[in-house]
Amino acid sequence: MSSTPSRKRPWLAVVLGTLVTGLGHLYLRRWRRALGWLAVLFGTSYVFVDTATLAAIAAGSSVDPMALLPVLVVASGSVADAYLLARTHNAVAAVTVTDDGSLTHCPNCGKELDTDLEFCHWCTARVPAFDTVENED
Repeated sequence: MSSTPSRKRPWLAVVLGTLVTGLGHLYLRRWRRALGWLAVLFGTSYVFVDTATLAAIAAGSSVDPMALLPVLVVASGSVADAYLLARTHNAVAAVTVTDDGSLTHCPNCGKELDTDLEFCHWCTARVPAFDTVENED
């Protein structure tokens, strides 16, 4: 039995990353990357955001959104990074090949394949590994 990487949900990584910077990366099990984004967020807020603005946020007062623009840019970058990492993870899972040379996931839709069929039963696309076997005969 071969071990295949589990598929990740890019939308879930986006939602979690939107709630808390780095949480989408934790969902993807990218611990160092999550800590890196948190460090960049805190560093950006320390360097580019006025301490009075941070104190107003802590007190629950309203602040000018433009004063928080650097932090919002970093948070948006973190969300985009988590989304792209999830998509890349799924692309790698889609091209995983078993020991006998067949694909485990459909290269078209990315869903798991039934190894007894010569096509994806989800999207009906032909599976390339089976096409090459037919052409060799």
